Amino acid sequence: MNTLYGNAVVGQSGGPTSAINATLSGVVRGVLQNHGQNIAKLYGMRNGIEGLLREDFVDLSVFFGGSAEKLRLLEQTPAAALGSCRMRLPEPAGDPALYERLIAVFRRYQIRYFFYIGGNDSMDTVAKLTDYLRTSDYEMRVIGIPKTIDNDLVVTDHSPGFGSAAKYIAVTMQEILRDCAVYRVPAVTIVELMGRDAGWLTAASALGRLTGGAEPDFVYLPERPFDPDQFLSDVRVALKRHPNVVVAVSEGVRFPNGRYVGEGGQSGATDVFGHTYLAGVGKVLENAVRQAIGCKVRSIELSLPQRCGAHMASATDLRESVAIGKAAVRFACRGGSGEMMTFCRESDEPYRIRIGHIPASEIANRNRTVDLSWINERGNQVTDRCCAYLLPLIEGEVKPVFRQGIPVHLII
Repeated sequence: MNTLYGNAVVGQSGGPTSAINATLSGVVRGVLQNHGQNIAKLYGMRNGIEGLLREDFVDLSVFFGGSAEKLRLLEQTPAAALGSCRMRLPEPAGDPALYERLIAVFRRYQIRYFFYIGGNDSMDTVAKLTDYLRTSDYEMRVIGIPKTIDNDLVVTDHSPGFGSAAKYIAVTMQEILRDCAVYRVPAVTIVELMGRDAGWLTAASALGRLTGGAEPDFVYLPERPFDPDQFLSDVRVALKRHPNVVVAVSEGVRFPNGRYVGEGGQSGATDVFGHTYLAGVGKVLENAVRQAIGCKVRSIELSLPQRCGAHMASATDLRESVAIGKAAVRFACRGGSGEMMTFCRESDEPYRIRIGHIPASEIANRNRTVDLSWINERGNQVTDRCCAYLLPLIEGEVKPVFRQGIPVHLII
């Protein structure tokens, strides 16, 4: 592949995480390490592809200027420092004028490298842009870099952002379990966790089992149909064993007919990708326990904090997130394009991964779910094998820089 020289642009898309900015730092570091051999300047597009169309850029080369301190602060900053979007690109054949607008922007800013940090839908953008470029006379390289707390991207062993969210959930669940254990009054606590179609986050609630801690009595994932009668039976049995029952449940659990249990808690509206807005499964189950069993019951929805609890970030997650961003730049400068970077697990003990890549078209619009063999026969708990897969991803602590008791966040 011939050497391609020009500028680069990087953007973030989809839901925020505790590690997406560490990946952005990795891209910045990768460009700095390139020493201008392929990339002269790195732009950041605000709000993803929407910002690209608006030509809303920030010159990251100038902003960071090689500042190690700024990059360090960026890596401990949660959410998406460049902003995000949920814009779906049409098929190239359906709206070629839109793609010509994109190419015109690339030409105007001499952009030859495009890095997009995001999840499933973001890889759809990478795949479509790659397809269109095959018909264009403008040469550039397009790379997807994974990001999702849901861990639902196929092929890659795991996704940047998931380990920190899983750590937050595992730690928070330990605190909830300790809190609930102090009373002898029969009570049920239902903890609702994110995960529309994949139960990885909810599975992380059981990690205390391997660390000498406690675990929820039951863990319900969307991979198995949710039977409300069995759920109530499970709770009754557990209450006979001890008075403080704790349940972890994914927001995406479904009845056997395929309908989301929590669907009734929202308007039924969908986002631009056709995803139903979900929430309320905890409250639905709380009301079911109250009516059928009559004991004290409450539901807790961890909601947004599980995405961006950067004070509880996984050191492994942040380290890998920086590494995959740097690797994406190296790969593109060597001629790679149209691919998403991946993690390949080579060993569990000791934990070891290598960074690879696969065509983004093989990632887009597919979901990786928890292996059914990692869920017990009754469908109300995960196995030790599942926990063993998860544990290395949450290991290691990061000491953030604090100012007057509050972590310092970098604003771009």
